[in-house]
Amino acid sequence: MRVLIVDDEPLARARLAALLEDCDGIEVVGSIGDGEAALVAINTLNPELLLLDINMPGLDGTSLAARLADRTRPQVVFCTAYEGHAVEAFELGAVDYLLKPVRLERLRDALQRAQRRLDDTPRETAAWLYGRLRGEAIRIALTEVICLLAEEKYVLVQHVGGELLIEESLRQLEETYPDQWIRLHRNCLAPPSRVLGLKTLDDGRVLARLDGTESTPEVSRRNLPAVRKLLRLG
Repeated sequence: MRVLIVDDEPLARARLAALLEDCDGIEVVGSIGDGEAALVAINTLNPELLLLDINMPGLDGTSLAARLADRTRPQVVFCTAYEGHAVEAFELGAVDYLLKPVRLERLRDALQRAQRRLDDTPRETAAWLYGRLRGEAIRIALTEVICLLAEEKYVLVQHVGGELLIEESLRQLEETYPDQWIRLHRNCLAPPSRVLGLKTLDDGRVLARLDGTESTPEVSRRNLPAVRKLLRLG
């Protein structure tokens, strides 16, 4: 089982890593110090389980778990010094709730529970993007995405049901799902199947017509040959 450790305390991360060395069938794929970095690592490292602290600066453990709601992977085991968040943790679908200092026997029990849940849950066949809308965790299937637009530190997902802000960058999404996008501009990705045609303006700019929206994002000169090839090949 691929495990990612997320805790802002280096000593706590090191202790968990040492305990995991005594657990069979475990691969520690990363050790991360904050929730924001963990979101990136989840997309790139594909862990099956998070050992997740709760009290962290910035994006805390429960907020991170909420963003992962409804995902079959990774599962979450909270490792924390605080007892008061247990109810919320299990409401978020946590496999287990371990109090620090974590004991090896309890850790092994939690790992076994996580493995059983993973074994009983089929892998998702669809790919999803995850964000929040008015405080609620939302997921959008890649098949519903019309285009992705970079806006400052966020990415705006235009989809068939509306719009959603997510925190992954265009580059991260491009690397995670390399076959799902064609780049129209440095600030825009679109699914190839959504690109219907091109429109050239009097000033020389070229706009893309996309299925499902009246928006016409600009196509940069650098990316124009690839888009024209896509349309030519059907």
